[in-house]
This record gives sequence, structure tokens and C-alpha cells, in this order.
Amino acid sequence: MKLYFNPFELSLEELLEICKERHGHLCAGQVIGARLSLLGLELIGIRDPYGEDRKKFLVYVEIDRCATDAIQTVTGVSLGKRTMKFTDYGIMAATFLNLETQKAFRILAKEEAKERAKSYYPQIENPALRELLAYKIMPLEELFEIEEVKVKLKEVDLPGKPREKVICERCGVVVRDGRHLVINGQKLCKICAGFSYFERIKKD
Repeated sequence: MKLYFNPFELSLEELLEICKERHGHLCAGQVIGARLSLLGLELIGIRDPYGEDRKKFLVYVEIDRCATDAIQTVTGVSLGKRTMKFTDYGIMAATFLNLETQKAFRILAKEEAKERAKSYYPQIENPALRELLAYKIMPLEELFEIEEVKVKLKEVDLPGKPREKVICERCGVVVRDGRHLVINGQKLCKICAGFSYFERIKKD
């Protein structure tokens, strides 16, 4: 498995093989994610995402599906390095931001591509296989909608050491990077502010 590579020096099939190794299987979502990544990187002028350009861009992903794994594989971005930003919108889309030029493009996968795939491989009845094969060869304009955007980037969202640390005034936990909330004048973590994804079990 290649840990570091330049996606622009590989064929699509070679790139998809790496995606398959890292994700566990090859599917239509992986193809979408890989082609979306190449397009996004090209739009913002990033040619060596694992090398000299690795600190020059961010990628915002809007869904936790197979395509997101492919985006991470092709671009080298990650949550741990703070170069991938996950916004849980449930939309098959990603935004690529060049930190030096501030140029940004949001790329949306077109839902109608599923229907268009039928015209490429009408003899294949299995939708998943048909879409996987069709997405490899479909023109980009049939797969994606592209929009130039301006990203609302805060300094606390940048990679590197935390720019801000706040102690929750209710539970005392440290909250990093401006993720706390101020409610009735109190600085609170999101859990104490009532925005928790879990419920604590009360012990007798």
C-alpha cells in the first residue's frame, strides 16, 4: 500500500486500487470521491497534495460515506491534521480551499448521474456495478456541479497548535479551538450547554 504518492502521476485505475486497499472495497462512492478530489485539487491549483502542497489547502466534506474515504486517500487530508473539516450535512459534496490564494470551490455530486449511468451500461442490471463502471468514464459535467465559493474560515480552524483554550465554567473540561458556547454569560462546553450526542447513565 502506498502511503505517499502524487495522484496526478497515477492512472484512475491505479488511484482506485489504492482507495480500495484503504477503504476495504471498491464501490461507486469511491469512484465519485476519487474523481471529485482530482477535480477539486486542480481547481484550486494543488498539484502535489502529499508533498510540497500538503499544508496549502483544506477540504470540507459534507457526508460520512464511502466518497469521504476516497477524498482522504487521494488528497492526504485528515481530521487529525486538521486539513479535513467534517460538516455533517448529509450531502455528497466537498469544498476545496487554497489557503494561500483563498480560492475555494464546492463540488456537488449530481444525483441524476445514477440515472445517466443506465445509458452507459444498459446491459448491466445491477445498479451498484453499473454506477461504479459508468462513473469511471462519465464526463465531469455529468457527474458534478461546481460552484466557486468563499469559505468562512476562522483562525481557530487552521492546522497547527490550538489557538484558544477555554475551561468550561460548569464541568471544568478544557475546550479547544473556539468550540465552546457562551450561554447567559457562562463559557460552556457543548455537553454542558445541552448539545451532547450522548446521555449520561445515572448510577444509584
